[in-house]
Amino acid sequence: MQDNLISSIKKNYHPRLVDRRLAELLKTFGSVLITGPKWCGKSWTAGKACSSAAFIDEGDNAARAMILPESVLEGPTPRLVDEWQDAPKLWDAARRLVDVRRKPGQFIFTGSTTPPRQATTHSGTGLFARLHLRTLSLAESGDSTASVSLAALFEENGRITPQSSSLDFRKALGLICAGGWPARLWLEGSSAGAIAREYVKSIVEADISRADGISRNPSLVSLFLRSLARNSATTVKATTLRQDISALEPEGAISEQTVRAYAEALKGIFVLEEQPAWVPSLRSKKRVRLSPKLHFADPSLAAAALGAGPKLLEQDIRTAGFLFESLCHRDLCVYASTLGGTVHHYQDDAGLEVDAIVTLEDGRWGAFEVKLGTFEFDKAAANLLRLKDKLASEAPAPTFLGILTASGGIAHTRPDGITIIPLDCLGA
Repeated sequence: MQDNLISSIKKNYHPRLVDRRLAELLKTFGSVLITGPKWCGKSWTAGKACSSAAFIDEGDNAARAMILPESVLEGPTPRLVDEWQDAPKLWDAARRLVDVRRKPGQFIFTGSTTPPRQATTHSGTGLFARLHLRTLSLAESGDSTASVSLAALFEENGRITPQSSSLDFRKALGLICAGGWPARLWLEGSSAGAIAREYVKSIVEADISRADGISRNPSLVSLFLRSLARNSATTVKATTLRQDISALEPEGAISEQTVRAYAEALKGIFVLEEQPAWVPSLRSKKRVRLSPKLHFADPSLAAAALGAGPKLLEQDIRTAGFLFESLCHRDLCVYASTLGGTVHHYQDDAGLEVDAIVTLEDGRWGAFEVKLGTFEFDKAAANLLRLKDKLASEAPAPTFLGILTASGGIAHTRPDGITIIPLDCLGA
């Protein structure tokens, strides 16, 4: 059964941008741990790279892993151990084998839940490399031409050749609600958001409790997800979420401590992630706000938590704008990871905010504002130029300044040097 599944994966695999990074890590480290939300393609990405596999949820593998973990790890390498967190003894057993064998590329572990810290005795530092897998970017799903490369923006100082776009507001809403789930590539005729709606049900009924073993009220979890979705792509505080939940349902009041526990549980199952704030200089005298923005792992989860499809979002431009920003954040994270880059946001006490700052390890950086329509371009451009001027004495000049949009028709560079990029043109 396992061999048949691996053969099917290798035959039908849809290439991912992360594949090259996984191959590099397997040449350097004894094991690689691939994390990410359920249904994002971890098993398939690992299956494409492995030589044998053990699926812990199949047969008696979980029981054998608890009694004799080494027997589950036997097989040609790299050996995939799928959903290892259901048998955490495998972690320490694999670590010992890597230590003994002294060869790279021994195991690929995948997991959609972070196990309790006490479940393993060693962090795996130096033996396990970590790789986070997100849902498909638009370039990977075929919804972007990738004609404007993030790497090229850095190499060419933001200069681009004009590129055509087919994206518009309604199409962007469809992409938000459909999500980047790999299964969408071969499911014909399914309604936009069907996968995300089922995922949200799973979170409410079981997944959030699996994260830390604490049983939770499904109704309160549902309210919490809805509140988070209403505040996607913002630096929302626990106080605000608690008040929001109380406003949604007076009988559903919960404490700030509970709100924080819910958020940590969602991070533990890789459903909620933080976009960290950017501090341009360690010696900066400017007061930079350090609160992270919160995003669902895929914007379709936020839409599903709100019970909103494309038609409903069309009537709420503000919410649509925040969810589009989350869509841009996901894609930027996927593309930036191929460059070893990180995606931040900027916010200071003077009221200046910029949606996305992409930083590279060599110190280069570029900034993006995210805007749905052309009517916001001038304001966004002024914001980006203000950031450039404000940081002139503290940080290297930005390599590029850009606006990511759901409209605009053609990717091009404005006379002021700001690059306009419809999201369906962007790629790695």
